[in-house]
Amino acid sequence: MTPRINLASPNEGIEAMRAADGWAQTKLEPKLLGLVKTRASQINGCTFCLHMHSGEAFKHGETPSRLLLLDGWHESALFSDRERAALAWTEALTRIAETHAPDDTYEEVRRHFSQDEIVALSVAIAMINAFNRLAIGARAQHPADVRKAA
Repeated sequence: MTPRINLASPNEGIEAMRAADGWAQTKLEPKLLGLVKTRASQINGCTFCLHMHSGEAFKHGETPSRLLLLDGWHESALFSDRERAALAWTEALTRIAETHAPDDTYEEVRRHFSQDEIVALSVAIAMINAFNRLAIGARAQHPADVRKAA
């Protein structure tokens, strides 16, 4: 796959997206955001973002077992109720055309997050979905692909 756009080059639009994502990161715990970003990237099939955010998740104390089981979080007891609510909200917003963000999913996230945290979580989900779309459209390659291609 040949990269189309260099997303690392200076660009005001991407910097604005990073600023919004950075704001959300100040409101929620990094380990939770690692799960959210990795799960959205799994759904969207963005290998670049999967590589980046799984690595970040490990740096914030995430375990290999939990990341390997993230796609099956519904059936796993390894995730807290707060994490499960965040993951359900992540899936609902990532698949918004299908789900329309159901009331029961929102009510569950509301039980575990304050209104400000829900806004931050929703912004983080929106940003990772936007970054997934940019990276996929740009044909961004994760480092293992770059090494292999060289």
